[in-house]
Amino acid sequence: MNPEPSRLTELEQGLGTRFRERRLLMQALTHKSFTNENIALQRPDNERLEFLGDAVLGLVVAYELFRRSEDLREGDLSKVRAALVNEKRLAAVARRLDLGAYLFLGKGEEATGGRDKDSILSDALEAVIGAVYLDRGMREATGVIRRLLREPLREVLSGGAPADAKTAFQELCQERFGVLPEYLLAGSRGPDHRRTFVMEVRV
Repeated sequence: MNPEPSRLTELEQGLGTRFRERRLLMQALTHKSFTNENIALQRPDNERLEFLGDAVLGLVVAYELFRRSEDLREGDLSKVRAALVNEKRLAAVARRLDLGAYLFLGKGEEATGGRDKDSILSDALEAVIGAVYLDRGMREATGVIRRLLREPLREVLSGGAPADAKTAFQELCQERFGVLPEYLLAGSRGPDHRRTFVMEVRV
């Protein structure tokens, strides 16, 4: 069930900001499935805002890491940023905001659990950041990002420069055998919106 526009005040409180133009926030919360099923409303979906928000988020996170981690080299900074700004972690941040409850979804996405899909939640969070940037400027967007990522940033930095398992394994194979591993799909199970894939790795 799609939210009433009046509920958006609750979301603004969670974000720690107030929108001058509510239409930007409405757009940020509008998935393309809703737009496709409600053409008469002529409401744009959130994909363009997501594109902008991704860039704003990347800049703010890069600056925070640069400022707080003088001991990390460029390659390590990239790994830390990847550990912080990825679909799974952004979706977790979105869940803490209960962002899924505010999304405008089409009936198909609603029926298949779209309000809790990592991809939809992380994209919507980036779109909201893009909307904040357009509505209130870079300073306000930076403040929102810092508040939302305060704990994830502390968590990632306390662990130093993480190497995700796949990258670490590839580096090890390259070092010991001079080749990269080959990944093959061995099978899959579960519903389309929450499918689990089984991969086979050969070296």
